[in-house]
Amino acid sequence: MKLQIGCGNNKLDGYVTIDRDHDVSPDVYADAHDLYMIENNSVDIIYASHILEYYDWSEAEEIVLPEWRRVLKNDGILRVAVPDFKQISELYGAGFDLSFFIGPLYGKWKNKDKIIYHKTVYDYKKLLKILAICGFYNIKRWKWQDIHPHDFDDYSKSYIPHMEFERGILISLNVECNKQGE
Repeated sequence: MKLQIGCGNNKLDGYVTIDRDHDVSPDVYADAHDLYMIENNSVDIIYASHILEYYDWSEAEEIVLPEWRRVLKNDGILRVAVPDFKQISELYGAGFDLSFFIGPLYGKWKNKDKIIYHKTVYDYKKLLKILAICGFYNIKRWKWQDIHPHDFDDYSKSYIPHMEFERGILISLNVECNKQGE
């Protein structure tokens, strides 16, 4: 089984889609941190693009990642994407206008009857540390070109300037790892 958590309207073929927004018609309606309907050690791959930043670091470490780890099989793959604070900071320091970064830094997602915002930011060092604490290993970056069909479009492909894949700079931190066996 493969899970796509927080699928929105961008659904990957072959994945069971999970989202808390009924309007996107996921396969399973649920919060990213509560996968009660999924059995322990039953998932081969989890894909979660630009979801983890809606939880603060302690929520990620104590609630979200342990839940995702629970459902993954031993050596199962967790593939996450979050806004890359280091890249964003460097581009801002190089003179890019702040308006390019409001979405990646703060988010703003209408969900049910409320608006939710990002609670934190990540750089590679921080994400690596939290993943390791939560029992993941073999932590490394992944390239969307190696994983997704070319026509699949989600935030793991966030570039400045927008959609400039050849000459732009990726501002999504895409990291994969494996569940350490129990």
